[in-house]
Amino acid sequence: MEDIKELKRVEQYADQCMKCGFCSFFCPVYQEERTETAVARGKNYLTKLIIKGEQEFTPEMAGIIGKCLLCKRCVANCPAKTQSDRVVVAARADMVRKKGLGFIKGFVFRKVMADRSAMGRYARLMQSFQWLFPKTGGNVRHLPDFIKSMGKRNFPELSRFFLRDRVKSIYSPSGKPRMRVGFFMGCAIDFVYPDLGLKVIDFLVKRGVEVVVPKEQNCCGAAVYFSGDFETGRQLAEANIKAFRDVDCIVSACGSCSSTLKDYQKYLPENEDTQKRYSAFGEKVKDVTEFVIDVLKVDPSTLKLKKEFEGKTVTWHDPCHLVRYQNIKEQPRAVLKGLKGITYAEMPNADLCCGMGGSFSVYHYDLTKKIAAKKMDGIKATGADIVVTACPGCMVNLIDNIAHSGMPQKVHHLLELAE
Repeated sequence: MEDIKELKRVEQYADQCMKCGFCSFFCPVYQEERTETAVARGKNYLTKLIIKGEQEFTPEMAGIIGKCLLCKRCVANCPAKTQSDRVVVAARADMVRKKGLGFIKGFVFRKVMADRSAMGRYARLMQSFQWLFPKTGGNVRHLPDFIKSMGKRNFPELSRFFLRDRVKSIYSPSGKPRMRVGFFMGCAIDFVYPDLGLKVIDFLVKRGVEVVVPKEQNCCGAAVYFSGDFETGRQLAEANIKAFRDVDCIVSACGSCSSTLKDYQKYLPENEDTQKRYSAFGEKVKDVTEFVIDVLKVDPSTLKLKKEFEGKTVTWHDPCHLVRYQNIKEQPRAVLKGLKGITYAEMPNADLCCGMGGSFSVYHYDLTKKIAAKKMDGIKATGADIVVTACPGCMVNLIDNIAHSGMPQKVHHLLELAE
């Protein structure tokens, strides 16, 4: 049973499944593929067979367990409250323990993502070669036609200057600080959207917050431990806990990062001590939308809109890692509705997954585009000029699919709109 110790930990959730199939109405993957193995019910059944010793971790099983966005729409709508996402992640972890990561994931997770300095070096190397990728428009590029196997993806450029190279260690307000906050950069904000990171820091300092930016911080580990590499996930968790030990609160402007930092305690503890430490750390983490409204108690009507957005119609996309993982739904809407000078249009099915799912979109790009098509329909229905969200991962996927759809909308982070 050592080979399936993670599945044994979450066996109760697989047992909770009533096999009613209600999840099939909400699963984005099932809605496109219509196969039993695509939906939570099928995955719960197969993992139970693994626990009983009636099913092995075959390549086919790896494909089934891998084809899940972890969007938690099944969890949010399950009558039995089955946490199928945890079953899937546990199965991936046991599969990694038994079969290994493979060369590519092993290199990326353990040689690059586990070492922030190494990640910076590789990002710098990639930046120097991004001129090879044709421009779609603005700061968006796409894969050249000769890499047809990966599809014509559109993606934002790596920034010329990374956030880590532009930030100070401490930013202090003019008066006595209200509190001392650690800013968690995250990989996308560090390498792709550094101006957003500086904007968040400035926004917080103006509101009396002392902001600390530890240089020792690492990747949050979402791609790592959601893929089942708990060993590297624990290394990243320990590094981040140490880096942010002397702050009152930890703020992230990435919904995936804030969710991941909060959830170390769900997936990674090996004993009671790590459970306590990971839980204590998670309690200090706040997404920036949550922090602004619930902690700082900022009145949205007092926020000033940046001039470039005046007269625009905006809509909001709920990142899965905000709305379902953290139950953050009303806070960003409060900000958008409070900003004077824009028109807010609620998107139909705003909480529908955009299809990104981290590395899911790397391995299942065609499926990602099919899922994203429904999101594009929702955006069109609003008549919005701008799609606003609070997850750089979603931003990347929305930019890609808006370009593929020939739509005019721009994509912005919520904090880019407010002064």
